[in-house]
Amino acid sequence: MRHAVVAPGEAPAGHCGRPASASSRGRRDRGAAAVEAAFVFPILLMILFGIIDFGRMLNAQMNVTEAAQQGARIASFGDPPDQRIREIAGAEATITTIETCPVAASGGTAAVVGVSFPFEFVTPIGALADLLGAEGPSGTVTLTGSGVMPCS
Repeated sequence: MRHAVVAPGEAPAGHCGRPASASSRGRRDRGAAAVEAAFVFPILLMILFGIIDFGRMLNAQMNVTEAAQQGARIASFGDPPDQRIREIAGAEATITTIETCPVAASGGTAAVVGVSFPFEFVTPIGALADLLGAEGPSGTVTLTGSGVMPCS
């Protein structure tokens, strides 16, 4: 088989001595686009899953902190805050600390409430991170919140 010399400005010959067609170049470009998409797609999924789970975790953290603050407010009056904490943070929340105010509270005392909550990821971000060889969150993360309110 002889190789023809291509003059500047001319297209190289195809399989039968004809110039390569635009359709064959388009097929090669589509193949390259598919390979590029295969490289980019897992990274885009990681970003999307990270946004979803980060938003959910931020919302859960705000609920846990709010539950602890509301619990401390109720405990500052000497009442048990358990029911209100569970209404805000959910049934899975654990009350880690309750210090209610005594009936005759002095000026320097405060009610303290601590709440923890097990947060579970809904997206497979941990599995995707492992697939790409990176460390990622998996399973459950414990979120904590605390509230302090002066006794009234």
